[in-house]
Amino acid sequence: MTTPATLAIDTTRDRLQLALVMGDGATATEIRVIAKGHAEVIFDAIAALLARQGLAYANLDRLAVSTGPGSFTGLRIGLSAARGLGLALDIPVIGIPSFLALSLGRSGAGDIVVDAKRGEAYRQSFSAPGVPSGPAELVALEAALARAGRGAPDDPVIDIAAMAGFAARVTRPEDFPPAPSYIRAADAKPQTGFGVARQ
Repeated sequence: MTTPATLAIDTTRDRLQLALVMGDGATATEIRVIAKGHAEVIFDAIAALLARQGLAYANLDRLAVSTGPGSFTGLRIGLSAARGLGLALDIPVIGIPSFLALSLGRSGAGDIVVDAKRGEAYRQSFSAPGVPSGPAELVALEAALARAGRGAPDDPVIDIAAMAGFAARVTRPEDFPPAPSYIRAADAKPQTGFGVARQ
């Protein structure tokens, strides 16, 4: 019998990142640098990753997806794909905030600081990898860097294998809902002029 596996999905940046963690701890990844078009390739990429490991969708026992902050469109694609697969396969979908995922690539405590443009930064403190000590927030970039004691923001690229490993160890998936975390509202403005308010 093939060991069940965890599939992690990250589409928050200019790349599609996938990782499989098998029950024995072995990992495999698929990373494609793409500025846009995640929706057109995500399922082919998942199928290719599974096939390389001799697995099928039926071998998955849980999914993980990064929930942001990140690209508004990218977040929606990743979350939609994960939720759809979770529903079809009847398996849990674990939402991993991007800052928590980024912290997994570190060795100790500290602040994660990501450039949010417009002179602002997304910031969150961690007492240990995967253990936040406060909520993520939008602050002035200069102040965030000064607090963190560094001159430049962190690289926002998630270690997708580490994220998959974390998700595989989660004992209460319900504590990690697959819901988007934007922190700052999307730039798109709501349409006006409709007779009935949009929900």
